[in-house]
Amino acid sequence: MLLSIAFGVLALLLVTAVVSATGVHLERKRLLALADLAALDAADALDEDAYYTRGEGDAVLVLTSSRVRAAVEAHLEASPAADRLDGLTVLNAGTPDGRTAEVTLGAVSRPALLSWVTAGWSDGIALTVTTSARAG
Repeated sequence: MLLSIAFGVLALLLVTAVVSATGVHLERKRLLALADLAALDAADALDEDAYYTRGEGDAVLVLTSSRVRAAVEAHLEASPAADRLDGLTVLNAGTPDGRTAEVTLGAVSRPALLSWVTAGWSDGIALTVTTSARAG
């Protein structure tokens, strides 16, 4: 009887750990999907003044870091998925070469089930994702 109770408690603790780890993984996937969409939106952030005043040999599409950041922030404000992430912040949004939009987002994920196994992460787990999109 005692062995059965101990096994049942161990099984329940294992279930709480697996469910919590799965929840954190799904939160990271949501954050990555949101960062991908924001980077794609930012890659389309055309600087119209630069586009219409470009010379004959200039690049067709030039991104600026300020336009990329503004596009990312506008996308996050309009996205309903951003409301479901706790502590969502834009850690970095810019362009290293004028053609690639790089976006780094951060959020906090809290374990779904708390037990003494997951109690160390009750304040949350910091998630950070980085993605990029190339302008066409």
